[in-house]
Amino acid sequence: EDVDIPSRRVLITGATGLLGRAVFKEFNENNWNAVGCGYRRAQPRFEQINLLDSIAVHDIIHDFQPHVIVHCAAERRPDVVESQPDAASQLNVAASGNLAKEAAGVGAFLIYISTDYVFDGTSPPYKETDVPNPLNLYGKTKLEGEKAVLENNEDAAVLRIPVLYGEVERLEESAVTVMFDKVQFSNKSANMDHWQQRFPTNVKDVAAVCRQLAEKRMLDPSVKGIFHWSGNEQMTKYEMACAIADAFNLPSSHLRPITDCPVVGALRPRNAQLDCSKLEMLGIGQRTPFRSGIKESLWPFLVDKRWRQTVFH
Repeated sequence: EDVDIPSRRVLITGATGLLGRAVFKEFNENNWNAVGCGYRRAQPRFEQINLLDSIAVHDIIHDFQPHVIVHCAAERRPDVVESQPDAASQLNVAASGNLAKEAAGVGAFLIYISTDYVFDGTSPPYKETDVPNPLNLYGKTKLEGEKAVLENNEDAAVLRIPVLYGEVERLEESAVTVMFDKVQFSNKSANMDHWQQRFPTNVKDVAAVCRQLAEKRMLDPSVKGIFHWSGNEQMTKYEMACAIADAFNLPSSHLRPITDCPVVGALRPRNAQLDCSKLEMLGIGQRTPFRSGIKESLWPFLVDKRWRQTVFH
């Protein structure tokens, strides 16, 4: 029996990561022929490709001939970028520029995933036309990646997004979900940042935006350039932790708000809120309320599931 393979083809880099898995799933479930590639965790589900290997990148793009490429792969941990600047620059800048060039070669629409950290956080909300001023090396490499992409492929799109959460394989995969252990183990007090203003965004929503953007582009070649997407609930990490505790009926009195600017690690912008009206005007977007999204993401990691079963089920 013939399997009906959809005619629209999409290639997703970083398909093993938190965002990449969601993007792969979104396209796959909406009548796209999706191929994901990864590196360390690729097999057996995804193609194993080292994005720094330009021949391998050329080959997969020419063999598969994608209509769309969503480039999720990146070194996105600011403190790792500071400690390994050369490796981060190779992946975030050089590999992105090369991918954009290869995409242009086959006429594929490239969506490069960027970050709100290209802004310094002093005058939010930020429109796509506002001048970036990254405070840390992560933001700088992602901004250089944007430039490399648009220089090599003027028809590409850049999608800037903020802090992400969603269905994680390990709590450490997201700066939001990683707080769950501190919330659950209420026998010791935990300091929580209450200085930086964040807009936690569900990866499912970003994935939907990527697909909608790709489908809009299939109909309208003028869909290109820089776009912003973000959740619209403003929260510090302390407020997120309290919301997580509340969602699971856990105590939050052991969580301590720290209102000073953090002194360790890479500099962070105070409030890099993204203005998303450009995508909204195109009729593109999806937002999951934080409480329901975080409950769904963290439920499998709840330590004491027994007495809370009644709350949810």
